[in-house]
Amino acid sequence: MIKRLFPAPLLSVFLFVAWLVLNRTTSAGQMILGAVFGLLIPVLTQSLRPREVHIRKPWTIVRLGLRVSRDSMQSNWAVLRLLLAPGSRKNPAAFVHVPLQLRDPNGLAVLAMIVCITPGTAWAEISRDRSILLLHVLEADDPQGIIDHIKAFYERPLMEIFE
Repeated sequence: MIKRLFPAPLLSVFLFVAWLVLNRTTSAGQMILGAVFGLLIPVLTQSLRPREVHIRKPWTIVRLGLRVSRDSMQSNWAVLRLLLAPGSRKNPAAFVHVPLQLRDPNGLAVLAMIVCITPGTAWAEISRDRSILLLHVLEADDPQGIIDHIKAFYERPLMEIFE
């Protein structure tokens, strides 16, 4: 009964706090509205979540987060260089096919977020059997190096976390 009312308690708390922060007030009306959103949104979106998440190695999340932050900062500088000096482009944009071993839908969703927040890359398509990721890379100097980087620093930790 409680699981049906609160299918994602952490999400409920996050939504409540985010509502108050975005509205910059803790008035009674906004707290009630935040609580309603925090309770209803997880219930209404429950069917959209692929399955319950069971995190296997929490410290791997920290390592992955640090790696993504580092890669994102490096990519920001590379994209800024291309924007400020378009003639400095060394290599053309390209599509890279990344073979995947990761099958967990939650892990694939996190991989999609990582790829999409890293400037210079974009998740283009995943094969129907989820075995190949088509990735668009702004400057593809070494396609195999890109594949190796994604597999070693993103896919492998996500498999440790989710599978």
